Amino acid sequence: MSKLRFNITMTLDGYVAGPNQSIEHGLGEGAEPLHDWVVKLKSFREMHGDPGGGETGTNDGVLREAFENIGATIMGRNMFGGGPGPWGKEPWNGWWGDDPPFHTAVFVLTHHAREPLVMQGGTTFHFVTDGIKSALDQAKEAAGGKDVSLGGGASAAQQYLAAGLMDEMELHVVPLLLGGGERLLDNLKGSGVKLEAVRVIETPDVTHLKYRIVK
Repeated sequence: MSKLRFNITMTLDGYVAGPNQSIEHGLGEGAEPLHDWVVKLKSFREMHGDPGGGETGTNDGVLREAFENIGATIMGRNMFGGGPGPWGKEPWNGWWGDDPPFHTAVFVLTHHAREPLVMQGGTTFHFVTDGIKSALDQAKEAAGGKDVSLGGGASAAQQYLAAGLMDEMELHVVPLLLGGGERLLDNLKGSGVKLEAVRVIETPDVTHLKYRIVK
């Protein structure tokens, strides 16, 4: 049965993005080091079209596992990018260039309708305006029995967690303190979310915390 799986890098003080996110600062100010642990990995480079080089080992294995058996992806408007509001005459085509690393159908949560955006490498962005459940239903259909990856950001994750629609969550916690920005686990009061620990993997660069959401 298809599962909704979420994995994201988080600072030690709970932030997944810094303050003042913009086109110039996609992760917010001061948050660039969040992903230092991942950009040097072999599997990350392969996903971004660079088959040579990169580190292997524990962190590479965790990242590779996170993207196994993924048939579709869901993300929030901020993760797709381009700023808030209507798309405009020359709309943003995403942060990832002409050949994004997803290679699946991607469903973008937004309040503003837009025609699907077909990119190279098998990625097509679909813009969903009728809520998280609709996006998940469409993603599961597109996944064809494989799992669905929830790419983020914090708001999208909070909505799926609070609605009881997420199945697994893996947090990659880095030794970084931002002190402000977008916190992952806010806005969940009263949702009754229950987590079951699956595993903890520690490395000098990052600690991987994997949870199953108890239904």
